[in-house]
Amino acid sequence: MKWIMERDALIAQTMAFVQSVTGKKGDLHPPEVPTAAPAAWAATAAVKTVAVETFTVEIEPPAAPPLPPPSPVMVAPPRTSGDFRTEMQARIANFRKHQERFEREREEYCAATLTRLRAAIRDPSLRPSAED
Repeated sequence: MKWIMERDALIAQTMAFVQSVTGKKGDLHPPEVPTAAPAAWAATAAVKTVAVETFTVEIEPPAAPPLPPPSPVMVAPPRTSGDFRTEMQARIANFRKHQERFEREREEYCAATLTRLRAAIRDPSLRPSAED
């Protein structure tokens, strides 16, 4: 039960501090204190009064509002749904052209490599030397 008394004493100290800072006396009520320890309550509820010095600070407003940073990229206006569809179809067609070109280049490279390999197999003089 000692912790209950310590808790109540802490609450009383906090309430007294709040009352001394705000200057309000009647709004806050201290918690009920067990009758077994009135001396401990009185000893822990002592509060020092502290003088607080107040002062006013004036802040000068800036001379001019800061300019927004320059935008390196202009933002395009929002698209309509039909424009979006057209753009997607154009991108897909462009992608297909690139894929067809890559496939054609691979086939040409493969055919050229096989031609060179067959020629090297038939004609031993076209083979690279073992020293290379």
